[in-house]
Amino acid sequence: MNLANKLTIFRVVLVPFFVFFMLTDLVPYSRYIAFAIFVVATITDKLDGTIARKYNMISSFGKFMDPIADKLLVSSALICMTALGEMPAWVVLIIIAREFAISGIRLVAADNGVAIAASWWGKSKTIAQMLMIIIMLPKIPQLYLIGQIVMYIALVLTVVSLIDYIVKNRKVLALNNM
Repeated sequence: MNLANKLTIFRVVLVPFFVFFMLTDLVPYSRYIAFAIFVVATITDKLDGTIARKYNMISSFGKFMDPIADKLLVSSALICMTALGEMPAWVVLIIIAREFAISGIRLVAADNGVAIAASWWGKSKTIAQMLMIIIMLPKIPQLYLIGQIVMYIALVLTVVSLIDYIVKNRKVLALNNM
């Protein structure tokens, strides 16, 4: 297993630790520990892709697992924040529903022998979502308004990226209806 894939697996392994520290008050400063874990996991997301491209370590495993690791990390953060009353449930539902929809489109495309690469919109959406979480996690009152603005930017990018995927892949989706 190459280094890029190990970083992706490491990101997945960090998720339960992140959730534990987000939802517990048994450990002093648990929220800050959760924040640090999320930041480290976000950095590994950037690193694994950079390493894979730079050292020609792109693999089928990485193409499959990297987006799943991102979805697990972001979804777990959003669900925890909703459970703690810090994120509107409707925002989280839209974001997670988009992830399921894109995964479904990718499965249909793969069944038709088509690989769908992440689009600019999808990458922007992921960056905005991770930035939103990083801003909102520490619960710094002075960042509340910025967090809300970034939340709505992330929400718009989530919807736009879904529409982009559907439009770009409508032929693949239509093939499956024959």
